[in-house]
Amino acid sequence: MHIHILGICGTFMGGIAALAKQAGFKVTGCDANVYPPMSTQLEAQGIALIEGYAHEQTELNPDVYVIGNAVSRGNPLMEAILNQALPYISGPQWLAENVLQDKWVLAVAGTHGKTTTASMLAWILEDAGLAPGFLIGGVPENFSVSARLPGTPKQDGKSTSPFFVIEADEYDTAFFDKRSKFVHYHPRTAVLNNLEFDHADIFEDLAAIEKQFHHLVRTIPQNGLVIRNVEESLQRVIDKGCWTPVETFGSEDKWHAKNAQGDGSFDVMFGAEHHGHMAWDIIGQHNQMNALASIAAARHVGVPVTQSIEALNTFKNVKRRMELRGVVNSISVYDDFAHHPTAIATTVAGLRANVNQARIIAVLEPRSNTMKLGTMKAALPASLVDADFVFCYGGNVDWGIEEALLPIQEKSQVFMDLDALIAAVVKLAQPNDYILVMSNGGFGGIHQKLLDTLA
Repeated sequence: MHIHILGICGTFMGGIAALAKQAGFKVTGCDANVYPPMSTQLEAQGIALIEGYAHEQTELNPDVYVIGNAVSRGNPLMEAILNQALPYISGPQWLAENVLQDKWVLAVAGTHGKTTTASMLAWILEDAGLAPGFLIGGVPENFSVSARLPGTPKQDGKSTSPFFVIEADEYDTAFFDKRSKFVHYHPRTAVLNNLEFDHADIFEDLAAIEKQFHHLVRTIPQNGLVIRNVEESLQRVIDKGCWTPVETFGSEDKWHAKNAQGDGSFDVMFGAEHHGHMAWDIIGQHNQMNALASIAAARHVGVPVTQSIEALNTFKNVKRRMELRGVVNSISVYDDFAHHPTAIATTVAGLRANVNQARIIAVLEPRSNTMKLGTMKAALPASLVDADFVFCYGGNVDWGIEEALLPIQEKSQVFMDLDALIAAVVKLAQPNDYILVMSNGGFGGIHQKLLDTLA
């Protein structure tokens, strides 16, 4: 069967392309911008890519067109598909029908930490010999790929693993299906990491997102498990109706961390019961919560807690999650995907706990749809309180970053020119500083530019 994917260079749709190719489908695809690294990854797998959405692509005559949520009405290829009544399907629905149908799906949902927690969970199952499939919105360094089909479990040696770990996004499915992606996945194990207002371009308020999470909960069977953070928004989701056992993390009577140290280490507790010690070097309280959620989810499929802890002690994190990009003249340059004030705050706080009194230079690009709309601008100054200096690139927004940062104006600067920003950061930086770059995009290759200029 031949599928043609519209929007193939997005992380999610690129993952679907990889899975389809592994499953034996003929896969082609197109996108508005076909460029590395996704283009090279896909081409290395023998997937033909076309730049643009010309209507002539209907001449490829695939069996079905798989539509990414970046595609909207007015797209010339999509209009041709509709006019000719050609078969099309959303990415999440195609995934559900062709990959997830008979699998024990472990879905990780939440405003923050989906990629990291899903990567942790996949690694635990892999380390336990269960050979899970996965589709993750990032590249876990333990695997070096973002998606793969289930393999053959070591304990079995004959059949394909039933387990599939997926990052379960609450963003809408497609222009013709405004439900959240995750309602298609029908998980048996569901992690609800946290829930805050985000995606202001499609959700009116927090209640609208809570409703979508409730729709997810409605799909989980009675013999499944919901693992949720104790926060109030997720309690409201459960209160709307839940027919599945629930385990919580983040409170002392349930799963929680104890004796946490600045280097990332902590004890894993379930109530008063001590299960083991995490001796990794992944910093931040948010990563403690991610670890607890992944441990609880793995226990649901039969992995002992002590084995999960041992696996996580060898976890290498995810690219662009507090990733050290280089050190020049004793100045460390980190890259992080933080794109929401809460994520920014936890990222900076985690680094602060690790470096003590050393100077942190935060370099921020407000680039997500929510940030571009200015919905979270009032929360931005408080999210940067643990940084010593703040450099903000304002080229993507028009809501007045200088005004938003007035509460921290004594330590912040705003630039509309990226080269000028880089020059100012390099001029300020001195040995033993930590430069923390935060953006959910490429940020003009600023990480390498900083390292090159520092050198």
